[in-house]
Amino acid sequence: MTRGFEGRPRATGLAANRVPPGQYLTNDFPVLSAGPTPTTNLRLWSFAIEGLVREKVTWSWAEFQKLPAEDFTVDISCVTKWTKLDMHWRGVSVDTLLEAVELEPRAGFATAYSDGGYTTNLRFPDLVNGQAFVAYQYDGAPLDPEHGGPARLVVPHLYFWKSAKWVRGLHITEKETPGFWESLGYHIRGDPWKEERYSGD
Repeated sequence: MTRGFEGRPRATGLAANRVPPGQYLTNDFPVLSAGPTPTTNLRLWSFAIEGLVREKVTWSWAEFQKLPAEDFTVDISCVTKWTKLDMHWRGVSVDTLLEAVELEPRAGFATAYSDGGYTTNLRFPDLVNGQAFVAYQYDGAPLDPEHGGPARLVVPHLYFWKSAKWVRGLHITEKETPGFWESLGYHIRGDPWKEERYSGD
């Protein structure tokens, strides 16, 4: 696991207030993945919400495209210490997705799971109230596979590993289960403003 890049300049001026501690500004969109980029057949793609719900809900790609979509402009910070400001996405809010299910009273956490076997854990307060969305466009174009297309979860206020690429669903649970990077030593939550990069931070 990389512990990030060193020696990059910090943001100055107005942008400095938007860059978490220990981060540097970039104009690029770096590509970082835990494994190879999968090939996705959209005719076979689906997104599900399952686990502690009264009834599992699944959308095909065509059905997902018909859900109410929004444009999001957010700042993203990666655990490898880059921050990119004003990233433009289009997708479906997690709040909208959760309207389709009835959560059981014990529901408190979610595991996002993806093509390729990647998982990451999230607490419900980090997913709701407009804080997270499933994006399928970036900068007005379909999301490139190298950046998580056809769809990725985006949770802007947490480190970018929580924004699962190639996402295929949310598994709702009562207890928190560490995902891929969390089980390898990354922080269980990952708040950039608290520098929650690694276990023990």
